[in-house]
Amino acid sequence: MTLKELAVAAMAQNKTAALLIGGTGFAVLGLCLGYKYLWKPEKVVRVGIVSQIFIHPLKSGKTASMTSAECQKLGLRVGDLRDRHWLVVTEDGHMVTGRQEPRLVLVSLTCQGGQVCLNGPNMEELKFPIKQPDNPVIDCSVYRTDIQGRDCGDEASQWLTRFLGGRKTFRLLHFQPEMKAKRPVGRKPLFQQFEQMAYKDIAAVMLLSEASVKDLSSRLGKNLTAAQFRPNIVIGECEAFEEVGSSEEIQIGSVRLHRIMSCGRCTFTTVDPETGIMNRKEPLKTLRRETHLQVVTAVRTVKKTGILQVGDVVYKISR
Repeated sequence: MTLKELAVAAMAQNKTAALLIGGTGFAVLGLCLGYKYLWKPEKVVRVGIVSQIFIHPLKSGKTASMTSAECQKLGLRVGDLRDRHWLVVTEDGHMVTGRQEPRLVLVSLTCQGGQVCLNGPNMEELKFPIKQPDNPVIDCSVYRTDIQGRDCGDEASQWLTRFLGGRKTFRLLHFQPEMKAKRPVGRKPLFQQFEQMAYKDIAAVMLLSEASVKDLSSRLGKNLTAAQFRPNIVIGECEAFEEVGSSEEIQIGSVRLHRIMSCGRCTFTTVDPETGIMNRKEPLKTLRRETHLQVVTAVRTVKKTGILQVGDVVYKISR
């Protein structure tokens, strides 16, 4: 090998070594930055406790208060009761909520011994099987998003139609695990692509603080209840509207919830859950007038499932 060839070989070896060293250096730097910004230890701060747990088996129906519930990907569950897994629809498959039929808030849907029980003021209790495999599965629409539900039968339809005044025919649908779920179309940047829901508006879980309700009540000079805002989890011992600006993630027991967005309110908040009467004004007028109060609840997806109980400490997670 000539002197020139030896020189070229040495330079090549040095270049290779330099590249290896440089690459290793960048890798180490990347790991360090990753640890600093992605793998930093979590900071856990107590923000309150769970004071109430609510399940709404029938969308827009009567609220059921629980002492504990299983938090699943599709929302809260206690036995056969699952949050917003029953839906009232018109004959052509469009959803009906308390915005159109305020008296729906007076309809109680419970489950016992494999039976669904419907109750309402001045109505006889109606019972029918939870599972009715021979009934048709119907395609319906929830906020212009396609979803399915199994028809609960003619008796349930007649009961609801009679309770809601008989002006038109209503049917009751039940969402079941094997059915086509609802995806958050139109809000894709906020949600994971795999996120699915039953008959919920936005996401699996809604949070509200006791202090927010008290704040609004004092402004209105009228006692409001948490049930008027349809939350799943009510947090006590925290600041008013803390549920709106809280961290991206919160921990309750073994459950981890990821914050999606604050929830703007609609005319349904003006329905009195005790009377089924809609006034179309308050508390919505006050919420809209004072910009920092426009939202009262925060919606979250379930990152880690588990059991929730009244009295559980609520922690916000940050890095």
